[in-house]
Amino acid sequence: MDIDYAIRKDEPPAFTDTSTIAAIALYERWEQSNRLSMMFIKTRISAGIRGSVDQHEKVRDLLKAIDEQFVTSNKALASTLIMKFSSLRLTGVRGVREHIMQMRDNMAQLNKLEVEMSESFMVHYILNTLPHQYGPFKISYNTHKDKWSINELMTMCVQEEGRLMIEQGESAMLATHRKDKTQANKKGKFKIPPQGGIKKDSRCFFYKKKGHVKKECAKFQKWFADKGFAKLKEVSGK
Repeated sequence: MDIDYAIRKDEPPAFTDTSTIAAIALYERWEQSNRLSMMFIKTRISAGIRGSVDQHEKVRDLLKAIDEQFVTSNKALASTLIMKFSSLRLTGVRGVREHIMQMRDNMAQLNKLEVEMSESFMVHYILNTLPHQYGPFKISYNTHKDKWSINELMTMCVQEEGRLMIEQGESAMLATHRKDKTQANKKGKFKIPPQGGIKKDSRCFFYKKKGHVKKECAKFQKWFADKGFAKLKEVSGK
């Protein structure tokens, strides 16, 4: 729709009775773009500053007035970005791509403010913001002869992230297995011992009376002797 035409192009001379058709069409194009841009911006700006910018009729003047409401010092902005940049740390294994992209965005903003940082410095700095799980990866880079760009670093870090995620999953499964095994061993240790030492009520299966067992029964021993067998105690001794 070419709505921003009035922002990109200077205002053409107002047409007169002697203006050509092309000149009139050019001015009308600019004027339509100006009106649409003004309407769009005024519907989007905060109500708190709308009163101070309503008097403008040209979109460039309106944008300039809005900019003046938010004038900031480049030095203060650079200090804020540096503080934010220095506090960025990756706290876990996940999200290394987003972490590096955020740091690279801060680097680009600082470069615009003439706070320049080399790509080699950025690679080393980003590595230092990674958690201890990436320790072997850092050692591998430091012992590597070739230097990486930030894009290459991000690619390698994403691959390392995947490897660490798999490793953590295997470690979690192993820890769960050990925990289950430990719990099973504990349950085995606290089993109720067999109650072999606890005597039930004695009962003689020969005499059908309680109070003694069969081998101590006098009637059974007499019956055993009457049958011509050896004494019960002698048989038990053999």
